[in-house]
This record gives sequence, C-alpha cells and structure tokens, in this order.
Amino acid sequence: MKLVRYGRPGKEKPGLFDEFGRLRDLSGVVADIDGSMLSDRALKKIAKIDYTTLPLVRGNPRIGVPIAKVGKFIGIGMNYADHAAEIGAPIPTEPPVFMKAITCLNGPDDAIMLPKGSKKTDWEVELGVVIGTRAQYVSEEDALSFVAGYCVVNDVSERAFQMEMGSQWDKGKGCDTFGPVGPWLVTRDEVLDVQDLDLYLEVNGKRMQTGNTSTMVFTVAQIVSYLSRFMTLEPGDIICTGTPPGVGLGRKPQKFLKKGDTLRLGIAGLGEQQQDVIGYAV
Repeated sequence: MKLVRYGRPGKEKPGLFDEFGRLRDLSGVVADIDGSMLSDRALKKIAKIDYTTLPLVRGNPRIGVPIAKVGKFIGIGMNYADHAAEIGAPIPTEPPVFMKAITCLNGPDDAIMLPKGSKKTDWEVELGVVIGTRAQYVSEEDALSFVAGYCVVNDVSERAFQMEMGSQWDKGKGCDTFGPVGPWLVTRDEVLDVQDLDLYLEVNGKRMQTGNTSTMVFTVAQIVSYLSRFMTLEPGDIICTGTPPGVGLGRKPQKFLKKGDTLRLGIAGLGEQQQDVIGYAV
C-alpha cells in the first residue's frame, strides 16, 4: 500500500493511492496514520478494505508527511562509502547517529526555507525507514519485521551549522523545513529488496546524486538492530539511512542551495519529491 496524509498543514487527512494512482480518502476508516496504525495487524486490516468503496479525492491537494505524531527522527551519517570519501571522512566502523528535530518535518513538496545566517545549506536524498512495532534489542535477522514501511527523505543540512559550530551535528540538521518526508509510506510487503533501490536528486534540472542502497555500509537491518541497543524504537519513528555521493559539500568547487533553486529527488518505487528553496521569513 501507498499510505498518505493530505491537506493543509496541521489539518491533514489519511488516504491511500490506489493501483491507478488515484488518491482515495481513508478518514472514514481510520482517524489518522500514526504509530497506532503501523503494526502488521493494523496494516493488514487496511489492506483488506475494498479500495473502490473509498471516496476519490478531487483536485490536487497538498501532500503532507505520511506519518502523524512522529516521536523520533533519527539520522545515520556517512552510510555510503563513496559519500564518506567525497567529504574526506573515514568509512565508519559503527553507524554515526544524530537526531533531526521533529519541528523540521515537512511535506515532500513544501518549500525548503534557508535558515537565518545560512551560507552552506545542502541536499541529501535518503531512504527513510518507518518503525511499525516497538523494538528493543532486536537481532539483525528479525529487524526488518519491526519495520512498517519505507519512504523518501531529504536530509537537508546546513554544513556550517553542522561542522563549524562545535562537535554536534544536530544544529545543522534540524532547522525548520529541513525534513521533507514522503510522498507516501510504502508498506514493507511492497518492497521486495530494500537493499536494491535506486536513489537520485537533481538541482535545477541537473543530476547531482545517483546511488543505490546496495552500496550502504550498514544495511537497514543492521541499522534497526544497532539503534535498538541504545534507544527503544517506537511505532512511527523515522530513520534516515544515509546519502549517496553528490552532495554540495563534496563537489569541487563546493555548491550550496540558494533562494530560487528547485530540487527534485526520489527513490525507485517510493515516489518523488520536489521543493522550491525560499529565503528566511522575517
């Protein structure tokens, strides 16, 4: 299934895209798509619904973050060896972990706002993993069974805030609008091999990133298992799993986002995002 939330910010309704790509309203069936609806049992109940009985949504409404009430937004750094190489970092022996502020969550096509004082805002297309079942100390072998599904994430990053203002990355990762997620949550059963998905990102129509999840340093299963050793993963938590090469920081000369730029990014089978870059709203 491709589950979505659509409508004005803060007023989103639950929905799904049917096999013909038409948006249908789920609000008569579930109140919202949040952690309580992401267990295998709950998702199977939704999957059994005859989608032809669901109302079609007219027009082209805004698409929001596909999960409501996200508890944790967790990032994994330098998880593609060629990305680590392009920024001059060693290949990690353990997954580097950081947190993105929940307040940075943004719809997949909402504008990205350059934060006040920004000079090095960068792009990062990433596979997002959405937890469906509470996970503590899970094995790699069982880890994927705790996943509800997958989505596209743009891990927007202000590199000066991240790397030139102390040792903590979080300052450059959690600015408002820096977490576009969606358009859909694609349930786990529809992703045959999560370690074989193509990723791409373009800036102003020029391809900047091309990659495949097969080249991850740490697999999705390893990441979920690893994180569950240090924190309880709750239904609705989102993990962004690292980016392939081609970020602005690694280019020669370096290139960063400016007001008026447009980004297009996506992952095979998981949909596409498009964002305009705007200036800080005074």
